[in-house]
Amino acid sequence: MRLSVTLQSLVALFAVLSLPSCTTSKPYEFSKDPVELAPPSPTVVSKPSSFTAWKTDFIERAKAAGIAATDVERLILPVELHQKTISRDRQQAEFMKMPWEYIDNAVAQERIRQGQQNFQRHTDFLRTLEKQYGVPAEIITAIWGLESSYGKNTGQSDLAQSLATLAYEGRRREFAEQQLLALLQLLARGDVQWTQLRGSWAGGMGETQFIPSTWLEQGIDGDRDGQRNPWATADALASTAHYLNRSGWQSGIKPFYEVRLPAGFDYRALDSKQTLSQWGQLGLTDQNGKRLIGAASAQLWLPAGVQGPALLLTKNFETIKVYNNSSNYALGISLLAERIAGKSDLVRAWPRHERPLSTEQVKRLQQYLTVNGYDTHGSDGILGTNSRRAFARWQADHGQVPDGFVSQSTTATILN
Repeated sequence: MRLSVTLQSLVALFAVLSLPSCTTSKPYEFSKDPVELAPPSPTVVSKPSSFTAWKTDFIERAKAAGIAATDVERLILPVELHQKTISRDRQQAEFMKMPWEYIDNAVAQERIRQGQQNFQRHTDFLRTLEKQYGVPAEIITAIWGLESSYGKNTGQSDLAQSLATLAYEGRRREFAEQQLLALLQLLARGDVQWTQLRGSWAGGMGETQFIPSTWLEQGIDGDRDGQRNPWATADALASTAHYLNRSGWQSGIKPFYEVRLPAGFDYRALDSKQTLSQWGQLGLTDQNGKRLIGAASAQLWLPAGVQGPALLLTKNFETIKVYNNSSNYALGISLLAERIAGKSDLVRAWPRHERPLSTEQVKRLQQYLTVNGYDTHGSDGILGTNSRRAFARWQADHGQVPDGFVSQSTTATILN
């Protein structure tokens, strides 16, 4: 088998080789991870008896799937099980974060200043990418800034060791093995050099932190030197623009619009999608009091409940989340981009007096809601969409504004 085959076909063959003899396998089901989406894998592989056994098994399966023996052995044989990677993968925060805690870091003054400097330094190239792919230059710059501090911090973890550890011990074993296969293909075609195998503990590479499988499919040769190198600034920025374009970016539409809600607004409209003009007909205006108009579809989001900013999220907000499946991340990118472009911050202030729940309190909240008929679909201590929607239904039935915002004060009736 030649290395020109697609990653999908290689993974499919690899999965077949992973199956025990005389058994069948159900399709692998995966859930959305709050940090990054793990691609589906066609099978679940039982955990080997030891890390050495996993390495031996992986090497044999990779060779049988067409990977050069010298490459896979060179990559896998030296790696050791990395306990810090295991700890990071299993770590759960003691307290949930409020949105403004994430935003304060994402839109720190020094990050804005460096972003504006780098924007000016690369203006011509960024504008060329904007014209070619329709993605605003400031959005590309903001992703660069948040992912690697404009190329200064691309990660120091051993990529092979981290991914091998996740493949053996982590929650996303099939995902990690797919990344190792993709990394081997990138090494074989010369886009990634053996001396460059440093990145994030979760597998992110280069100046805009692509995972290997996504770089394999979306990487672009931005500087036209014949290589698609994720550690090269031009390649990384071009690939980011290309990836967002391919993921559905709509030119000329902002990721979000900050709005004012009319008195007596029906909060049952939260989470619904309507055009900007339809939202305008419901009484929503921009911050200057001008009624909204436009055909773009948008969804209303109150990241801090009725006390904080009200935002209409467009398709482009969701597109940013292909990088990191987190609304706070997408908002951080969007706000950083606005500041890099010289625009102002959000008009409505955050309710900074509100305090977060601990992870244990979130679990108690989820258990209470589910037992009382407001199903959160699990009690894992993570505040996701299901939990917020369940809490909003509880709020509506108990005389509160059903904004789904969870804090010490809004849940006091339940937890105290």
